[in-house]
Amino acid sequence: METLSKLKEHVEIILPENGLEVKLDQAKKENRKLNIKLGFDPTAPDLHLGHAVVLKKLKQFQDLGHQIVILVGDFTAQIGDPTGKNKSRKPLTAAEVKENAQTYINQLSKIIDINKVKIVFNSEWLDKLSFTEVIQILSKVTVAQLMHRKDFNKRFTENTPIAMHELVYPILQGFDSVEIKADIEMGGTDQLFNCTMGRQLQETFEMDPQVVLCMPLLKGLDGKEKMSKSLNNIIGLTDAPNDMFGKTMSMPDSLIEEFLHLATDFSMSEKEAIKVSLENGENPMNIKKLIAKNIITQYHNADDAENAEAFFSNQFQSKKFEEKSFEPVSLADIQHDSETINLVDLCVQLKKGQTKSAIRRLIESGAVQINNEKIQEPLAEIGLKKGAKIKIGKRDFFELQE
Repeated sequence: METLSKLKEHVEIILPENGLEVKLDQAKKENRKLNIKLGFDPTAPDLHLGHAVVLKKLKQFQDLGHQIVILVGDFTAQIGDPTGKNKSRKPLTAAEVKENAQTYINQLSKIIDINKVKIVFNSEWLDKLSFTEVIQILSKVTVAQLMHRKDFNKRFTENTPIAMHELVYPILQGFDSVEIKADIEMGGTDQLFNCTMGRQLQETFEMDPQVVLCMPLLKGLDGKEKMSKSLNNIIGLTDAPNDMFGKTMSMPDSLIEEFLHLATDFSMSEKEAIKVSLENGENPMNIKKLIAKNIITQYHNADDAENAEAFFSNQFQSKKFEEKSFEPVSLADIQHDSETINLVDLCVQLKKGQTKSAIRRLIESGAVQINNEKIQEPLAEIGLKKGAKIKIGKRDFFELQE
């Protein structure tokens, strides 16, 4: 019972409700491992704490001796799948899929034992299907069933185009469960429809249907949307310790409890004690520091966590500009036509990945300083001189060097 309770911890949806107990009993009676499926399309290979919520649950099954099957949707990724938004996702080339898949697999080792994982690619069977076989698979699903998917239904009622390949996509994903004989399929709650499609197709192929386990979606640092690279609100599993610490400290107080339960590996009693201290008036910043150090210890080590806390205290809690740590940037790496450059162009080159409009807003809000002087004019001409110190936003500090 204790094992079952642990496996159910934090799971948001189990379908059917008693399915997990039934599968575990079945595996025990048949003296076999359960096949636990996690599928992914290698479109954005950078894993973050949101992915870790599912991966940690997989690790629990792995520690109990069950078989984790990582299904790489290399075939489906080259088609382009429904994004859950208002348009289909751009298909990838075979080379992009291969590179992204390897990056993903490497990052999985942060949480699960890759040496004990079975990795399969759905092109192994989907590429071999004849058109007759494809039609036979599609015949097992009705349009009405597909329209139960929320984003399809919404787009249909709003007269937003839905391409045929998008309707086929969840059917192919369900067929993957048939091929690998999945006992359990894991995913976030946003994957409920596709996972239940696997159950349905297994039943039509007269197989024992898989159990669906859906984990909650961890909100991103904006405190509003789910953690997503496209929304730039993530803490990546491969982020440097200082970045992990700074990002954790930047989350709104409303996320503290969610991060405590879903992103840390504190024991239940430790989590409860921290929650009580917060309710009794503990400074939220102190709780965030505990969470940040725990996260860094999970994906790096305890020494890195201590050093990151010290760096944060010096960098962001010390009031003296000159005491900060500045990242050196060579003047030769700054593209310019004269001895000066306007502030927007300089900041765009220093803070890579940010758009000009985003940088302009930072400048106008007073979040950019040159040599401890706030400059709020985006087109101000800045002299390119050795030793110039630039602060952009709350966490980025640069020093120009030869």
